[in-house]
Formats: sequence, structure tokens, C-alpha cells
Amino acid sequence: MPVLQAHNISQIFDNGEVLFQQLSCSMSRNRVGLVGRNGVGKSILAAILSGAQPPSSGTVIIPQSCAVYRQQPAHWLSGELSIAQFLGKNDVLNALKQVESGDCSAHWFDVIGELWDLSSRLAQQLKVLGLPSDPDFPCTQLSGGQLARLQLWQLFESNVELLILDEPSNHLDAHAKQWLIESIRTFKGAILLISHDRLLLREMEEIWQLSGLGLHVFGGNYDAYIEHMRSEQQAVERQLVSVDRQKKKLAAQAQRNREKAAQRAAKGDQLRKAGGQPKILLDYKKDIATARASNLHKNEQLRQALLNEKEQALRGRQEQVKRQKLYLSDNISRLHQVVSILEGVLPFGCCQPITLQIYANDKIHLTGKNGCGKSTLLKTLLGKLTLQQGELHLNTPLYYLDQHFGAIEPELSMLNNLIQQCEGMKESDARTLLAGIGFRRDSVFRLGSVLSGGEKMKLAMLIVSHQPEQPVLLLDEPDNHLDLDAKMMLAKALRHYRGGFILVSHDDDFARESGIERQVTL
Repeated sequence: MPVLQAHNISQIFDNGEVLFQQLSCSMSRNRVGLVGRNGVGKSILAAILSGAQPPSSGTVIIPQSCAVYRQQPAHWLSGELSIAQFLGKNDVLNALKQVESGDCSAHWFDVIGELWDLSSRLAQQLKVLGLPSDPDFPCTQLSGGQLARLQLWQLFESNVELLILDEPSNHLDAHAKQWLIESIRTFKGAILLISHDRLLLREMEEIWQLSGLGLHVFGGNYDAYIEHMRSEQQAVERQLVSVDRQKKKLAAQAQRNREKAAQRAAKGDQLRKAGGQPKILLDYKKDIATARASNLHKNEQLRQALLNEKEQALRGRQEQVKRQKLYLSDNISRLHQVVSILEGVLPFGCCQPITLQIYANDKIHLTGKNGCGKSTLLKTLLGKLTLQQGELHLNTPLYYLDQHFGAIEPELSMLNNLIQQCEGMKESDARTLLAGIGFRRDSVFRLGSVLSGGEKMKLAMLIVSHQPEQPVLLLDEPDNHLDLDAKMMLAKALRHYRGGFILVSHDDDFARESGIERQVTL
């Protein structure tokens, strides 16, 4: 029996905008991945499927127990909760402390039950997760990656029938991501995974793709899905070539028919002028020729309409399966040393001295566990933080792109963001660049404040890579909020980019596809 079912669900906003409509699905596999481009409505669909949000229309049948992991930590984690309180284990730990202090009240024994080893077991589990072993540690002092692990661990420890994970690998380092994969494998319930992480999607048994054309189901994991999409893209391109050939053939036939009709009409006029045949016979022949020409024209119009309809459908599908392109500036940088750190000690994170030389065209993957100081190093290069000791020398412009897309001005349109922040950028060039990432015509006037995370990142990458002085790019997890297509598009653009960059990313596939030439580990 399916774990989850939905029938003809639609989501329509108050302003009449349709996000999706008439979607139906049945989750019969225990591991299903939900993919789709940014802004298509994956998180809203997940909220509807979990019962957290009603659809505008349609019905959803969910299991009795369902839990959801969302992309951002829940707002109540910003309170005064400790790790133990968040996990719901504070009462037992407090009872253990009371007994250890000599209070042998029966109440404490009732609270403890069989959990006499909870303190040591919890400390060990927290250590494995890379979290502080002190259960009284406040949640507000945990990093984003640590908060994610804490939430995920609590969910995997639950006995719910269905677990919906919305981008669970964001902010997780390689060690934590491997723990997440093992947890997905051992979880007894069903999992609906919303992710752009290929490692996680390879653990799935089925892939659901949400697009402007609806919800499509693909059997197998991510690799099988990509192969199917590649084959479909090739098939669509072949069909478009065939349609184009048929349209040209139809146009040529229509031209020949018009020429023959004109020749017959000219011959009829000659006979009429010569007077060799009765007028009634000539009129009869003219009526037959006119009727024949009219029928041919109607058939041509019908065939043309059918071909246009088929082409439009194929173009729509091609838009969903094709790879977008992101064109980054390709100005050639000089091959000289631009960043030098000598025995530098960061103000936070890694306490070991760092010695590092970076050249203008270097493509560096900066790696390390959560909290080791990767973002701190980037901010130190920018001058926002200062080394505790050691020397730092810079002789190049730097451009920092953080996870909050600080390069985007929210009150400006996409077009104006690009023109105003890239000196010398012409409107025609800006429109060409925006079209390359999927924004054409009036869509370029969308304000920065309404863009999705992935859309902001794509726009920000265009801005930072088209600065006139060709800065070295400091990229702090730019792939975190990108969909699969956009992530591959960005990786390809970075691979062909002639300038240098320092990339922080926990996605090894993305880093490798970006053309990384060397790795620096903190």
C-alpha cells in the first residue's frame, strides 16, 4: 500500500498565479527523491504532502506519523534551549544528576526508568555527530551545520512512517554528509528527499521531477534519471529537427500549389480571351479550380497548425530538459602571486598557523570540517577580520559572495542589478547574459527581493564575474541553494572561467566539475 497519495492537487496564490495544478502521485517506494529547478514549488509541494499546508484544491492521504526537516533551523532554536532540552532528554539527565548527588527519591527512579546509561551514551553520540558532548550546551551557540545535524539526528531517532527531508545536506561537511547517507540507509520508515545533492539522490529508488509541465516519475536513482533525461533531450531535439523538416516541406509544397494554380488561372484567361470555348464551360472549370485551391489551402493551414502545436509542445519539453548556460567573464588574468599568508593564525576556527600562496588563475577548493574556519579565512582575506598573528599580503581585487547573496540589491530589478553593478555593461549584453540563465523578455524586470535562492545566486555570479578589474572570486558555498541543472551550469562556467577563485563547498562532485586544480584543507 502506498505510503503517501495525492490526487489532482493544485496550488494557486491569492493573486491568481498558478504554481502547479492537477498533480497526482503515489509513493510506493521507500526512498523517493524530489527534484526540480528553483522556484518551481518543491518546498510548497512537500508542505502539502506532509499535511502542513492545504492545497488550493485536490486531496492528500498521508500516513499517521510524518516528520519534516526544513532548510532553515526552526525559529524556536533561537531561544534558550540546550541540546538536552531540544532532544527532550533534559528530565532524565536531571534525574540522573539528582540521584548522583545522593537524592534517592522514588520520583527520580521513575523518571530514569531503564535509561541509567543515558549520560555516557548521549555524550558518545554527540561526539560522533561532531557536536559538543555537554548536553547543557546552548543551541544558539551551535553552527548552522551543527544545528542541522542535531535536528536530523532527532528525526532519524523517531519512529515516524514518513520522513520528508528538504535540502538536508546544506551546510554539512563531508563527514556529516556521510553520516547522513548512513542514516538514510538505516532509517526504517519511508523518506521523501528534496535535494540537489547527487550523492544523496543516488541513494533513492525513484525520482520525481517537478516542472512547469507537471510531476514526472522516473524509476531508479539519480544516475538512471540523468541518463533518461539525456536520452529524452536527444529525442526531443531529433523530433524538433523532424518537425522543422516537415514545415519546410509543407511550405515548399504550398508554393508549388500556388504556382500551379496561377498557371491554370493564366491559361483560363487566355482561353477566355481567345473565345474558343463556351463561357459557361470556362466558368465551371474556374469554379472547380477555385474550390480545389481552397481545399488545398485549408489542408495546408490544418497541417501547419498541427506542426506548430507539436513544435510548441516539444519546445516546452526541451526547456525543461535542456541545460542552461551561464557565461562568465573570460578576461585573461596575469599569472602572478596575488595572495600570500605567512604563518597566519585565524581569529576563529583553526588554531594552527597557515602558510598559503595563491596565484591569479588558481582554482582552489577550500575544505575542512564545519567550524574549522573556512568562512573566517575568506573574511580575513577581505579585511573584515584580522589575523591574530602572521602576515597577509594582497595585490588583487577580491569579490566575496556569501550564502546570503549580498551582491544582490533587493530593490533593483535583475537587469538594473547587472547594469549598475558591472561598470560599462550595456543593456543588450546584460539581457543576453540573463537569457543564458533562463530570464527573457519582461522577466528581467523582476526585483531582487522576490528571487529564489538559486535565482539570486545565478544573478550574483554574473555580477561578480563581470567586474572590470577581474577580481579573484571568493565563493562561500555558492552551490548550496542551486537546483541540479543550475549547479551543473555553474560548475561548467567555473571550469571554463579564466580567472581565479577560492571555492568553499561540501559537494565534491560540484568542486571537481568546477575545474578545481588544487585543494587546501584547514
